[in-house]
Amino acid sequence: MGRGLDPEVLEEVEASLLGADVGVRTADRLLERLRATAGGDPRESIQELKRAMADILASVESKPIDELVRTGPKPFVILAVGVNGVGKTTSMAKLAGRLRKQGLTPLLVAADTFRAAAIEQLEVWGKRIGADVIKHRQGADPSAVVFDGLAAAKARGVDVMLIDTAGRLHTKVNLMDELKKMKRVLDREYPGAPHEVLLTLDGTIGQNAVAQAKQFHEAIGVTGLALTKLDGTAKGGVVLAIAEELAIPVRLIGIGEQEEDLQDFRAQAFAEALLEVHPS
Repeated sequence: MGRGLDPEVLEEVEASLLGADVGVRTADRLLERLRATAGGDPRESIQELKRAMADILASVESKPIDELVRTGPKPFVILAVGVNGVGKTTSMAKLAGRLRKQGLTPLLVAADTFRAAAIEQLEVWGKRIGADVIKHRQGADPSAVVFDGLAAAKARGVDVMLIDTAGRLHTKVNLMDELKKMKRVLDREYPGAPHEVLLTLDGTIGQNAVAQAKQFHEAIGVTGLALTKLDGTAKGGVVLAIAEELAIPVRLIGIGEQEEDLQDFRAQAFAEALLEVHPS
């Protein structure tokens, strides 16, 4: 078992990883890394080995999105993508609120034109957090909304533009093509934009999130992840599988309904909680 590690202890660590929905392939890779880096004393406790595993998982650290916005171009453009029901609109609104509290000026863009309720939801959030919302009527071309939103962002000198898009199944080619069109419009009018393509994933869906991430990444190039609904599940390990397989950094986690429940991803704390590692 490599350098004298106890097979039973390794099995328990593997069970913890699989129970947290890290996935078989990623668990195998992480265990190989653990065998290569952990001490060879077979008497090492399970908690010590889990701590070593948490240190390995912590290598998935990412730069906080607030820092990206503060140090990036103005306006900094965030294109929010994801399937239906993952909490994408709410997460972007909460992020806008947080940035506003830091003294930055956000602009929300309602590019989900399929549902009138989506536009209304963003308007309600805009009023709550004190952010303007750029919108068109229901059924309008989303790329036209993005075009107008960008013009408004430049004219008003805002710091960050957050674009809410329609929740779409990652297997629907025409809807993914629509996202590509929005991205082309942004890059044409503002070379380099969007500066962040943020994919929101539901932390409760397990390995299906890996398939979603792959499809979105292949279609439009995802640059960051937000993982929601972690208040009621211990299955967030799927993010580590995505980070391992696709090297996409994790920016945000949602652990509840309140605005402050949208938090920066802290890899060490996340890994320790995932594997139930207790402080020494």
